[in-house]
Amino acid sequence: MSSTVYTSGETKEEVYQELLPQVKGLMTGEDNVVANLANFSAVLKEVFNYHWVGFYLVEGDELVLGPFQGPVACTRLQRGKGVCARAWESKEIQNIPDVDAFPGHVACSALSKSELVIPMINSTGEVWAVLDIDSDQYNDFNEADEKGLSELLSTLNP
Repeated sequence: MSSTVYTSGETKEEVYQELLPQVKGLMTGEDNVVANLANFSAVLKEVFNYHWVGFYLVEGDELVLGPFQGPVACTRLQRGKGVCARAWESKEIQNIPDVDAFPGHVACSALSKSELVIPMINSTGEVWAVLDIDSDQYNDFNEADEKGLSELLSTLNP
């Protein structure tokens, strides 16, 4: 069972292709990163109805909570702890089908069952933020999400 709200006749690939021009249009002309991250989170929460969608921003040796949609979240995440930190440190997408099976998972909500974290890498090759999405369904993310979200995120990278 998926937590998505798009129609059953649409594939995730189709939804992402429909979203791309809309998200590009939403971001065009707006240079404020916080505003763009907030709207991006709202779009994903609205379209897919995930449990939690948001960003953590790199600040020194921590990830600090940025704009998000969903219940209250952990404010600071330490290097070396959890899925977000692994994405930050490895610079690789983390697609976790069962968060309870992930060693060192940082549980901000007991309702989270699967998680997808995508590092956002700037022009100098450094991670400046991560997109964190939690679902209340196990195994809710696939390659279509990884590809589609990576493409959408390209509209945000500084």
